[in-house]
Amino acid sequence: MITYAPFFQTLKEKNISSYRLINYYNVSRGMLDRIRHNRPITTTTIETLCKILDCPVENILQYYPDKNTTEDSTKR
Repeated sequence: MITYAPFFQTLKEKNISSYRLINYYNVSRGMLDRIRHNRPITTTTIETLCKILDCPVENILQYYPDKNTTEDSTKR
């Protein structure tokens, strides 16, 4: 499972608001909604956010193994 919790911590640390992302950096409200609800986003969007925030990808997202996934299901 991917979580974008680090993204919101990075915003706070960099003192950048959602308003600024939308109005200054042209990040769509829909994209911020996708991030808030841990929905998939493209690698291009992740790259853009890394550039805007001047940070590594680890400051945008974090991966947690899904507890329901078995080892066998990954060996297809």
